[in-house]
Amino acid sequence: MMPLRPMHEQERSGPVPTTRIPNSTAAAREVAAQVVAEAEARGYSPEAVFAIKLALEEALTNAIRHGNRRDPAKMVRFEYSVSPTCTEICIADQGGGFDPAAVPDPTADENLECPTGRGIMLMRAYMDHVEFNERGNAVRMVKFNRPTAP
Repeated sequence: MMPLRPMHEQERSGPVPTTRIPNSTAAAREVAAQVVAEAEARGYSPEAVFAIKLALEEALTNAIRHGNRRDPAKMVRFEYSVSPTCTEICIADQGGGFDPAAVPDPTADENLECPTGRGIMLMRAYMDHVEFNERGNAVRMVKFNRPTAP
């Protein structure tokens, strides 16, 4: 799994937990709710919390459906860190991986009616940083908590 490289390690409370969750959307919802609750507790704006929730749901769904191909015998590895200034999330599946650059642009005319392919676009649009490992079976996402104007 890609290691977390916290930008504000001194603000993090304790070690980054690594969790192996069952390959199910119910388990994914539970860990997503935990991250969202921590971001809210640390004063993230509603817009930033929404961005984290959306990107997290997309990444977990991709890991479960595409990476692990909904195989109940497989697990999803999940790490996260929420500080007052930055949230970092790493998700890895047990699949063979993929090439993110080879995913067709979902906004291109020929892909507008295609029912898949928007998750990565949304993750990149809503998070401040998104990177995949070389194999393509792990993603690291970062969202900064920026103060909102009064």
